[in-house]
Amino acid sequence: MRLDHVVINVRADMDVAEATFRDLDFTVTPRGYHTLGSINHLMIFETDYLELIGIPEGRETRRADLLTAPLGINGLVFKSEDVDVTFNHLKELGMDGEPPRSFSRPVEVNQKTVDAKFRTVSVRPDVFPEGRVYFCEHGTPELVWRKEWQNHKNRTTAVTEIVVVTNNVAGTTTNYTNLVNSKAEIQSSDLANIVTDDVLLTIYSPERYHDRYGEAGSDLGDRGSMFGALVFKSEEKSNIIRLPNYDALLEFKN
Repeated sequence: MRLDHVVINVRADMDVAEATFRDLDFTVTPRGYHTLGSINHLMIFETDYLELIGIPEGRETRRADLLTAPLGINGLVFKSEDVDVTFNHLKELGMDGEPPRSFSRPVEVNQKTVDAKFRTVSVRPDVFPEGRVYFCEHGTPELVWRKEWQNHKNRTTAVTEIVVVTNNVAGTTTNYTNLVNSKAEIQSSDLANIVTDDVLLTIYSPERYHDRYGEAGSDLGDRGSMFGALVFKSEEKSNIIRLPNYDALLEFKN
């Protein structure tokens, strides 16, 4: 199973979020307007990407889920060649939620407006309370992975690790291994690693998470689990950046 993208929810703060990620030397795509009512910006890497998702300020939206979801890292998305097949697989696992849905957004290419098309299907929300875990089928991948968007001043080339923090390491690990059909490396009762085709899922207890990140780490608070950090491959020097506006932690490794 391969990673498609990760998502940071910025709600109605998209202007500030866009500027923040440009200041981090990412190449940020032009603003996208989904037919579902959400807006986004992307940072495209070699085979995956980071998405900032939000809602238009002062306008109605069909994406009420973005208003109630926590700010920050709240989406882990895997690739699917056919979300109908994926939906059936989720049924077999007892993880199915709503049926697949289709949507699009206009993209300007060579002075023409064309539609980037997507189909997605999500895992039932209670399975992974740390955020939205779903699958994306790209109808027009050539409108997403474009060379002019893949070069970044910070020389980031991929998402390499997703850090999950949970009070139930064993149960969370079991759910992810079942979903991605991969074995876990159980390091201890408070740490497990799951290797997919192209990304590492690291599952920590809150204590082990703060052993790694110290005061830079987010506070689990009264949540049972959360996405604690996104780790990127970069040809620049290693660095950890905390974004307090979105309670998000980004780690860059060379």
